[in-house]
Amino acid sequence: MQKSFPCGFIPWPRRALSTILIAVLIPVASSSCSYLGLRKSELRVPVAKVTRGRVETNIHAFGELRPGRTASIVAPPMAGGTLQIIRLLKTGTRVKEGDVVVEFDPSEQEYNLEQSQSQLEEAEQQITKVKADQAVKAAQDKVALLKAQYAVRRAEYKVQGNDLLGRIEAKKNLIDLEDAKRKYEQLQRDIQSRASSNAAEMAVQNVARMKAQMGMKLAQQNIDNMVWKSPMDGVVQVGQNIYALMSGSGSIRISSGMEIPEFREGDQANPGQLVAQIQDTNQLEISSKVLETDRGSLQAGQPVDVWMDSAPLKKYSGRIRSMATSASDASSAETTSDLLSSLSTRSFNAIFEVDGQGDQFFMGVSARLLIKGNSMADALSIPRQALFQKEAKQVVYVRKGEEWEAREIKIKYLTESRAVIDGLAENTEVALVNPELEKSKAAAQKGALASILGGTAQ
Repeated sequence: MQKSFPCGFIPWPRRALSTILIAVLIPVASSSCSYLGLRKSELRVPVAKVTRGRVETNIHAFGELRPGRTASIVAPPMAGGTLQIIRLLKTGTRVKEGDVVVEFDPSEQEYNLEQSQSQLEEAEQQITKVKADQAVKAAQDKVALLKAQYAVRRAEYKVQGNDLLGRIEAKKNLIDLEDAKRKYEQLQRDIQSRASSNAAEMAVQNVARMKAQMGMKLAQQNIDNMVWKSPMDGVVQVGQNIYALMSGSGSIRISSGMEIPEFREGDQANPGQLVAQIQDTNQLEISSKVLETDRGSLQAGQPVDVWMDSAPLKKYSGRIRSMATSASDASSAETTSDLLSSLSTRSFNAIFEVDGQGDQFFMGVSARLLIKGNSMADALSIPRQALFQKEAKQVVYVRKGEEWEAREIKIKYLTESRAVIDGLAENTEVALVNPELEKSKAAAQKGALASILGGTAQ
């Protein structure tokens, strides 16, 4: 019985179909079998040789430009509430030493100065009056003392004639003498007491005068502090006025992304509040971090080449000013990138001096650093990618016939591209990839292909 087929379908002979399948599968199976039969000696492992020669120990780092020194300008610390700014230079203004940067309203202090001057004049007039009164009283006391002395002498003369007088008259003369002496002694005591009182009164008046003088001096000093001049050449950086965000209830709310305004003329500043800073751009420095692997070869005074991102084609010279003696940890991280970096690798804070060659820079720009270390002559070195960790040891893989042998080595120094080592001979071939890992990858691929083709690797 003849079979029927759908319209347009042309049947293939079975023999022809079998021939086509065999032609397709034979090359695949042949290539698979050749891969499954891959020998260990056929692993393609890139190699490098141990070389002897000079190794430059230059270190690269990144940092941020900042002024070498700054001077802060704050609202004068004085009683009496807030101070009003009547003059203030804008951020970025370049100033010379002695230029006025900030000026506060001195009207209240001028009033205090006038009041203290009035108090001083009144105190001096009181002192003049007291001195005059005391001089008049002293003259009166002197006259009274002379009269008392005369009365005593007169009574004494009368007593000397008692032998010629009657008993009653003689007794009267003795009583008069005792009374005269008593009055004289009392007058002396009164004069001494009055002198002490006069001295105390004069001291009170002197204190009032000194108080007025101190008030004048303080008011004048406060008036002088109302004007702040730049102590050096530099650039003005106006401070942020957080109190400008204060609501009517007296609370301050700061949300993410909110910009805190800078101080402006007419704003109020509390005593001691930072109003502006002067950044000395003649002395520049770069704040950076160096890895713990590089810290041992760095010390203060080493030369540095610097490239600013704002002027990438110009090279500036500098040197290491200071190096931290302890590594920074996660708690000192200021940004997320610093936090992640501190969790993976310890780093040390470093400060670099830079010769700006008189160019004008914006503080905070990024900079690239090339720290010139000491060159190591006649050193054995290999590429850093030839170093591997095995069982918590630093090893390299050395060719041994058709195999690779893990050999522990001693690392003397690491640069960005080379590792100065000890323990291998010159021209020894080392693997640039881990042969054991490559072998595991090949085995995994071989097993996966064998499962696809339906067999096992031999």
